[in-house]
Amino acid sequence: MCKWMPPIAGLRPDLAVGTAPAVLPPFPSAASICLACFTLLLVAGTALGGCPPGGAGGGGREPLRALAGGTNCSWTLERHTRSYNHLEGDVRLRRLYSANKFFLCIDKTGKVDGTRRKNYADSLMEIRSVSVGVVAIKSVSTGLYLAMSKKGTLFGSVKYSPSCKFKERIEENGYNTYASLRWKHGGRQMFVSLNGRGKPRRGHKARRRHPSTHFLPMLPS
Repeated sequence: MCKWMPPIAGLRPDLAVGTAPAVLPPFPSAASICLACFTLLLVAGTALGGCPPGGAGGGGREPLRALAGGTNCSWTLERHTRSYNHLEGDVRLRRLYSANKFFLCIDKTGKVDGTRRKNYADSLMEIRSVSVGVVAIKSVSTGLYLAMSKKGTLFGSVKYSPSCKFKERIEENGYNTYASLRWKHGGRQMFVSLNGRGKPRRGHKARRRHPSTHFLPMLPS
């Protein structure tokens, strides 16, 4: 049998004579606690089929890659080009200023061209998001939609059709590119493009990384 020993005055019962001192586990550091909490949040988000905060539409400028397989998250660890997934149905008035220093315009005859005149009426565009990352571009003054033919030719269309849909993407340099949603050439995307003289290039001759396909949507002054 064990005999109970009364504690010595001033000492804790577990430190009294005849008993071995208790060994307390080390207290976890603040960094360990933060890491554990973050891991729990990731696991909980995956179990619910969602994405952790800061992903698409969450306002994070540098998204993360989803850690759990099968989770439908659009964000990645590497720098990813952004799409306007939060602007579906949004309408913006902009002038599309090319890296070649021309404003895209559509005249009343349906001709697509470039102009250096900043406040030219035919260059003011209504950019409407028709679905996630897809826009329709319409000249405010002429009411014609920017469209691309099967051969990659740009023209102004009176009626809105699938040929008027363009995939809008922000590139690494901050400029936007607009690729036809409907038409491709040999499996390659065809882009809206203005050459060094401000003339439209055929879509199949344009490449995403070429300055002729890069446009900066500018607020009307």
